[in-house]
Amino acid sequence: MQSSNPVLNRSSAFAPGHGQAYPGAAPYGQQSPYGGGSGMPPQQQYPGAPASSRPMTLDDVIVKTAITLGVVVAAAAVAWWMVPVELVKPAFLAGALVGFALAMVLSFSRKVNPALVMLYAVAEGVFLGIGSKFIAAWVGDSAIIVQAVLATMVTAGLTLATYKYFAIKVTPKFTKMVIIGTAGFAGVLLVNLVLSLFGISTGISGMGPMGLLFAALGAGLAVFNLILDFDMIEQGVRQGAPQNEAWRAAFGLTVTLVWLYWNILRILAILRGGD
Repeated sequence: MQSSNPVLNRSSAFAPGHGQAYPGAAPYGQQSPYGGGSGMPPQQQYPGAPASSRPMTLDDVIVKTAITLGVVVAAAAVAWWMVPVELVKPAFLAGALVGFALAMVLSFSRKVNPALVMLYAVAEGVFLGIGSKFIAAWVGDSAIIVQAVLATMVTAGLTLATYKYFAIKVTPKFTKMVIIGTAGFAGVLLVNLVLSLFGISTGISGMGPMGLLFAALGAGLAVFNLILDFDMIEQGVRQGAPQNEAWRAAFGLTVTLVWLYWNILRILAILRGGD
């Protein structure tokens, strides 16, 4: 079960083309004397915000994303080396289910909770650590993990470069298609998980042709979601989203990157075959 499905409730802070994201915010693309695309000082943009608050910056997103991914990697390493053999399967399922549940809570929360983001990162780390160990053992080569990580980084980098270099415009139609496709894919995976608990196998989470097809489809959807993430982060920065919204952006990027990594790892494993 791929618990890290990027089904996100996009905050109005990141909504492109919807006029003013917050009271007092300037129209998209227009700078104010205070910076951040708002016509009011930071303490006046957001009702109830402390006077020291400021708009989110790209650096905020980068730092918080690095922290979140760092927690994922640390939890994955601990799960890989420290989880006893008898607890491997329960821990794997727990990581998948807890990660999915926290992703849903964070997705539909109007105010992002950094503590929940960290808990999500831990759950995903446990899921990925044990899942990666399973796949490495099936293939008979731990180097496949490094290959999947590098492939994920290259894919994300090329997606960002393509988005910036070709100035990709994320239209409402494109956004709607990606969200519907992602939600449908997530629904299929959730049904597959329920069926697997009753011993029914559909093959989509296995290592056969059907598994390869769905892994490729998942990786493609992850790339499209990365484009949405990049665009929404850019919109949030330009519209002067609150600094705390950087945690939502970090969460969204982490969900997508984890999902991309897991599908790439499965593709590589299926193509190489098991021992």
